Amino acid sequence: MAAGFRFRDFVPEDLPDKGFESLLKIFMQLITITSGDVGEALSWLSELDKQYGLTDDDYGIGAFIEDLKKKGYIDDDPQKAGAFNITAKSEQQIRKSALEEIFGKLKKSGQGNHRTPHTGQGDEQSTDMREFRFGDSLDQISMTESIRNAQLNHGLGGEDFMLTEGDLEVRENEHKSQTSTVLMIDISHSMILYGEDRITPAKKVAMALAELVKQKYPKDFLDVLVFGNDAWQIEVKDLPYLQVGPYHTNTVAGLELALDLLRKRKTPNKQIFMITDGKPTCLKEGTSYYKNSFGLDRKVVNKTLNLAAAARRLKVPITTFMIATDPYLQQFVEEFTQVNQGKAYYSSLKGLGHLIFEDYKRNRRKSV
Repeated sequence: MAAGFRFRDFVPEDLPDKGFESLLKIFMQLITITSGDVGEALSWLSELDKQYGLTDDDYGIGAFIEDLKKKGYIDDDPQKAGAFNITAKSEQQIRKSALEEIFGKLKKSGQGNHRTPHTGQGDEQSTDMREFRFGDSLDQISMTESIRNAQLNHGLGGEDFMLTEGDLEVRENEHKSQTSTVLMIDISHSMILYGEDRITPAKKVAMALAELVKQKYPKDFLDVLVFGNDAWQIEVKDLPYLQVGPYHTNTVAGLELALDLLRKRKTPNKQIFMITDGKPTCLKEGTSYYKNSFGLDRKVVNKTLNLAAAARRLKVPITTFMIATDPYLQQFVEEFTQVNQGKAYYSSLKGLGHLIFEDYKRNRRKSV
């Protein structure tokens, strides 16, 4: 079974101690859920402390707040006395926490890039070995394998040791290419309906993906946009503050903006990831909106499918992560995916991060 992230009841006994680091982990989770509202997050933390005894006489919530200020995680709100804002340091910490939670601890590499299926003179070594050929650089030679070949071919004699060109083996390098990705997040009202918080996992996935790209693939581009009645681009640093609004679902506006962003990127590989839980229900016509939340409106659906076809002509695959199981919605997603020749996942919230991570890794090996 594929590994993903799991939501479970809070179990305070899992905490190793009652100091700053343990409280910070909980605080960062609460900041994400409260969309960056420090006051609300601290109120929740105080309630959890009352119920589960997160602190003791040696270290209380008051001391934790002072440490948050001293360590640069929060600062005073200049607009409101007694209130706090999170800092850039907190925003980065939230992204790192999301990356660790969803994707696990990833080893940092040097110049992060994306592999293509083509071997040759690239700058990332693969596990494939071959015989030495004229023109291969010395740093490609695997000395361990080459010496082993020499010993097998010419014997183990100390003074008679011989290493010939025929003994040399080199590691194949893989060409690399940059990738441009647009992540679309549905912020329509249904993302918090039916007693299920769907927006918080979506934010965590976006933050984790952003941190992954920054750490491991720094030459790649990642743009994030949200769509409700309209669509607009947001900065990665704005993700913790993202909230659902009283919106319908204008998928067309989201796709139009995503394609506009990708047209500006001069990279060979381009892709769109779309996280949504509902059907397209809205179009903008001039200054007014055409809306229909009852069933699948053919006018809205046709516009959406036209954009799926346009993306296909531009060689931009769309991967849809549908957080819903309604059969008629799945039928729409299947039609959308067929027109684009992309992919679709009908995911629960539990496996969302893992699916996006695996698809991102898989697509990085493609080259147009």
